[in-house]
Amino acid sequence: MSQFLADIRDTLERLDAAAALDIFIIAAVIYALLMALRGTTAMTLLRGGVVVVCLLVLLGQVLDLSVVNFILRNSLPGLVVGVIVIFQPEIRRALERAGRTTLRSWLSNNEHAPETEAIATAVVELARRRHGAIIVIERTTGLEEVIETGIKLDAEISPQLLEGIFFPNSPLHDKAVVVRGNRVLAACCTLPLAESAGAARLGTRHRAGLGITERTDAVAVVVSEETGGISVASDGRLIRLRDDARVRPTLEALITGSQPLRRVS
Repeated sequence: MSQFLADIRDTLERLDAAAALDIFIIAAVIYALLMALRGTTAMTLLRGGVVVVCLLVLLGQVLDLSVVNFILRNSLPGLVVGVIVIFQPEIRRALERAGRTTLRSWLSNNEHAPETEAIATAVVELARRRHGAIIVIERTTGLEEVIETGIKLDAEISPQLLEGIFFPNSPLHDKAVVVRGNRVLAACCTLPLAESAGAARLGTRHRAGLGITERTDAVAVVVSEETGGISVASDGRLIRLRDDARVRPTLEALITGSQPLRRVS
């Protein structure tokens, strides 16, 4: 124990400003990667890989397995390449998000104002006509797995586009639309159904809208085809908005994260 404490003391004595900056940069990169993987199946793969590596290190040290220890000592370059290959979609998405980030987005809380207005306008009109719809708004958790199940559009968002997608009998009206920023990324996307208590009494459209918010931090807006009612789901909660005028402020509060669902309903 005394030798261990001495090693720690020696390490701290050698720690200077450059070393501290080096540690900070590596920690920031790892944190950004974990945030990009949060809520995706890639995080499960990462956890599994960490468990396997830790188990091999433990067995190699305890049982003095020379071959295992040799492989672990010389496999770092291969692990780096493997991580890049396996998590390429998540790394690319993180870089794209960093490229879209501007100083204005850090200083202003109105970053989502144009798309929020377009979604609110479309939802109110869809509800008036009783056209069923599910609009999923991506936040920090990537929705690439959901997007892959649908038809990619990558079109600038507008009320007319959303209303056209969900027009009855149109080729894309079924299932969900995914929105990222001011872009409609995909339509006809399949969402996971909610598994929480009480979800079984909901219709399929509402269960799908609730299900995606149970697994990610996305916000889902659901328009009922039968009643024309508007519901909003976030953090595994689903509420029905009694007043059309509440659609926009509710979405603004949820997308920016300024208020939880129960407070804006």
